[in-house]
Amino acid sequence: MQRIGFGYDVHRLVAERPLILGGVTVDYELGLLGHSDADVLVHALMDALLGAAALGDIGTHFPDTDEQYRGISSLILLEKVAQLLREHKLAINNIDVTVVAQKPKLAPYIVQMRSNLSHSLSLSQDAVSIKATTTEGLGFTGIGEGIAAYAVCLLEQKEK
Repeated sequence: MQRIGFGYDVHRLVAERPLILGGVTVDYELGLLGHSDADVLVHALMDALLGAAALGDIGTHFPDTDEQYRGISSLILLEKVAQLLREHKLAINNIDVTVVAQKPKLAPYIVQMRSNLSHSLSLSQDAVSIKATTTEGLGFTGIGEGIAAYAVCLLEQKEK
């Protein structure tokens, strides 16, 4: 049986925080506000994976009220989600993520982001797609207030 998941996340851009996307520190004067490292790309992906598995969302598993997750790398949380999927006999077929940001340009970082995600999920890089787009100056992402990410995934139920 195959299961499709969809995830969405958004974080506000603020001063004095690093901008971390896909586990990569991106050179930019603003960063994302959040309890963890606020990696909006990985958060959207985790929600897609958990949703496909019908296992809730990242807030259920990693609440922002829990101090053990303050400042944690979202790649560590992604590894925990991957382990949870394995425990439920679910295999990731592929993932596709789109980051929506007017600035900065993300193309120079995408190869490393794909490598980070494929490593954290024990997937081949050809099963990991990451794209970046702008909103042509429209909306909160267009005026630089925040960054959003959308993610989809396909899981396959392994035989029990």
